Amino acid sequence: MDRYPPIAEHGLVGDLQTAALVSSQGVVDWFAAPRFDSPSIFAALLDHDGGGYLRLAPEHPDGTCKQLYYPDTAILVTRFLSPDGVGEVIDFMPPDRTGTATDRHTLIRMVRAVRGSVDFTLECRPRFDYGRAEHELELGEDGAVFRAPGTDGYLQSTFPLERDGQDVRGKVTLRAGESGGVVFTVCESGGDAPAPPTADWFHGQFEEVGQFWRHWLRKSRYRGRWPELVHRSAITLKLLTYAPTGALIAAATMGLPEQVGGERNWDYRFTWVRDGALSVRAMLELGFVEEATAFVHWLVDRLQERAGKEGEPLQTMYRIDGDPDLPEESLDHFEGYRGSAPVRIGNGAADQLQLDIYGEALYAVSQGAEIAQQASFEGWNALARTLDWFAGAWDRPDEGIWETRGGRKDFTYSRVMSWLAFDHGLQLAERFRRPADLDRWRKARDAVFAQVMERGWSDKEQAFVQHYGGDVLDASLLLMPMVGFIAPRDEAWLSTLDAMDRKLVSDSLVYRYDPAASPDGLRGSEGTFSLCTFLYVDALARAGRVSQARYTFEKMQTYANHVGLFAEEVGPSGEQLGNFPQAFTHLSLIMSALTLDKALDAEDGR
Repeated sequence: MDRYPPIAEHGLVGDLQTAALVSSQGVVDWFAAPRFDSPSIFAALLDHDGGGYLRLAPEHPDGTCKQLYYPDTAILVTRFLSPDGVGEVIDFMPPDRTGTATDRHTLIRMVRAVRGSVDFTLECRPRFDYGRAEHELELGEDGAVFRAPGTDGYLQSTFPLERDGQDVRGKVTLRAGESGGVVFTVCESGGDAPAPPTADWFHGQFEEVGQFWRHWLRKSRYRGRWPELVHRSAITLKLLTYAPTGALIAAATMGLPEQVGGERNWDYRFTWVRDGALSVRAMLELGFVEEATAFVHWLVDRLQERAGKEGEPLQTMYRIDGDPDLPEESLDHFEGYRGSAPVRIGNGAADQLQLDIYGEALYAVSQGAEIAQQASFEGWNALARTLDWFAGAWDRPDEGIWETRGGRKDFTYSRVMSWLAFDHGLQLAERFRRPADLDRWRKARDAVFAQVMERGWSDKEQAFVQHYGGDVLDASLLLMPMVGFIAPRDEAWLSTLDAMDRKLVSDSLVYRYDPAASPDGLRGSEGTFSLCTFLYVDALARAGRVSQARYTFEKMQTYANHVGLFAEEVGPSGEQLGNFPQAFTHLSLIMSALTLDKALDAEDGR
């Protein structure tokens, strides 16, 4: 067992309220419960010795390990191939079908031999509350119970378990055609013990979970050139959505580094207004109206909560239940992934001023008539009051989309999105004949546009730049043609795209910006940002550079991991870096695939 397997060597399973990572070595090295943003139970990915893990794999892993998903599902298969035999571990979680938050979550690990004979070993070493809470083990005929303050973890197995201190071990030899399984159930202290699993129960759960995902995916109306890639991204976005509220988290993990050994290690298990808002379009275009609608309702609820109160109507991010309190602290007892410390929980960027979120919020609400028409009168009033306030508040320096900690600036992207807020507010009011101060909004929209065109342009670079008064390029501006701020073949935009080619693109991969040229208040460097690479594909396709766009898109696929998942960044050697898998990357993949399909269809005369 590697102390720290590569970030990319994992698959994701989940139940729409929480999720677990399973390494290609058969180790669950990340699992938090009862929610995505709860304290971890298994976190060996952040501290091998103190984080905890659940391993189910051959006793002597001297062969080859492979992973794949059952087609069109979130059921993960880890295969172990050796001279003595071939074994499989099948991981999944029964998905939430009620939309009601629960403290009880179940991780099912089926095991079987498909050829020859395989000796499997089980190790269960939970470390509750990020490894800060002690637990006591109770081992009986029906399995093991790990009792920690406020939480019980039940481990049940089809083969014998033995005590290893306060942890558990087990062994079983399976021959071709034989199977077994392990179930780990977490619940509040004193919760009912789950019934002992039987072979029929394992089979029934497997069939039910597979049917759930296949039925859900049938809603997709994608008929383009990359169905497996797009649908895996859609399933991943669904796995990263908290069903009780419809909130999309940025990633399943916390603390995974943007640079190994560096300090850029953040907690991404929260809901960014920006990420969720942009996912609305991706899900709507694929046909997943229910998911898009749920997020828009969640977003409007945040605006209504602030109605009549002083301060910003929106903050950058929230907990999945809408709680705005995300205090940031460091887990100093965790060494971090391969020594990447500090490991942070919470996120101080929640208190930053990021003005672009108002544009993305209005963009989300306006994406589908199905959603906009559902807005209540109170919901519309909350939107209208927000835009009335924003008409007098948009012209301020802020921290920008990348949440830099180097001070506020007049970021061009923030202004572009401010323009978008007023533009889409006007469209909504006029389309649905809602009461609004149209003249005020229109004046604000036009003022923002004029300011960006005058101050967001660099004569030196012949490009739109990161912030006023500077010459640094920024890949966030790749969204300018997508949101309609500028025509995709406007000379000024084509010149900007050329400048980005020179300064931000490395073998088709795209950096967010140059930290050396634009200090962001943090030590170290980072990899190319996968979101930006897919935005680059989208911009190229819109600009008519279709062959280049397709080659870049196809090349980017080679950086996906073995089951089609992407982390936040790609490092210098092609390794995946940052939290994993990242929703922003997968939603931008979907959007770029849709745009590229349309451009290729147009070339083919379809």
